[in-house]
Amino acid sequence: MRIRLLIIGSLLGVLVLTTGALAGSGSDWPSFRASPLMTGVAHSPLAAQPRLLWTYETGSQVDSTAAIVGGSVYVGTKTGALLALDLVTGKLRWKYRTGGGGITAAPCVVGDTIYMGDEDGVFHAVNTVTGKAAWTFRTGDKIISSATPATGVVLFGSYDHYLYCLRAGTGALQWKYETDAQVHCSPCVTGSSVIIAGCDGRVRAIDVATGKGRVSALVDSNFAAAPAYAGGCVYLGALNGLYMAVRLSDGEVLWKMQETRDGGACYASAAVWGDAVFFASRSRTLYRTNRLTGGTDWIFTTRGGIDSSPVIAGANLYFGCSDGNIYGVRISDGAEVWRYTAGAEITASPAIGQQRMVLGALDGAIYCFG
Repeated sequence: MRIRLLIIGSLLGVLVLTTGALAGSGSDWPSFRASPLMTGVAHSPLAAQPRLLWTYETGSQVDSTAAIVGGSVYVGTKTGALLALDLVTGKLRWKYRTGGGGITAAPCVVGDTIYMGDEDGVFHAVNTVTGKAAWTFRTGDKIISSATPATGVVLFGSYDHYLYCLRAGTGALQWKYETDAQVHCSPCVTGSSVIIAGCDGRVRAIDVATGKGRVSALVDSNFAAAPAYAGGCVYLGALNGLYMAVRLSDGEVLWKMQETRDGGACYASAAVWGDAVFFASRSRTLYRTNRLTGGTDWIFTTRGGIDSSPVIAGANLYFGCSDGNIYGVRISDGAEVWRYTAGAEITASPAIGQQRMVLGALDGAIYCFG
């Protein structure tokens, strides 16, 4: 089927970029999308043709994107286990059990603590060395949203319609912000603002310190993907196949790109680098889009839907796919440069840090490449 894309508007506005403090070095991958800005850019080199170094069989479905900090990999499973694996050998260091709630959210590592929510609605703070809980906090519904840090706090959404801000050290509630529907996405933090896009059709900017709303843009689309921030705007795709740029200063939607290919729905979060935004779709399509205009630079087609959020590493882009493959695609022209056939559907996103790439599959295997 021929793809028809509707491009509306142009991009204006600049805000200052700042990030939250994450654990480890600049070559780590400490949280979902690596940075509070949610841009999906790795700051560690990766071999041009990554080779498989080890696999670990969890015995459970893996939807959770891993975190890589120092010499450890942290990843959750659908049976409610948070695993700490040795990055070099793939050996299990410890296992933390939630008590039943499956883990879809990615772990977020800040200092010596791992933060993540589970599908029973419990948010956990776990010590990186001992694997023991420091504290827990219960919400009113399941947590799919991966946590994002800001100074002294962690932020995450829940299906109980709230965005939560907790004190990182104690788990005490700082504030909660009510929306009109589930908060599935992981929060994006830039400067003093946290940005979410929810199932209520709104993109919201909220003050991190007070929990007061600053900007609300009604887009009339439902969102699962995290907003990605660059140059005063957030970039994100919706469940109806609508991709967009939203200016944070006033909530204006500067451009929209409507996908019309069969199956068009965006669960994956965008990756942003320079003047390019990369969107992945359940329509078996990866787009490179111009950040300033919304125009399409190239299209890469797979054999299955893409829920895995693409990650930029050097000259290439990496992502998993429901066709059982992990792809490496060249950023400049969309040419396939690497592929690994895992054999099972992959919805987790790659984590790239310490010259390694780690991601899990729905058959329970965790793969490490380097």
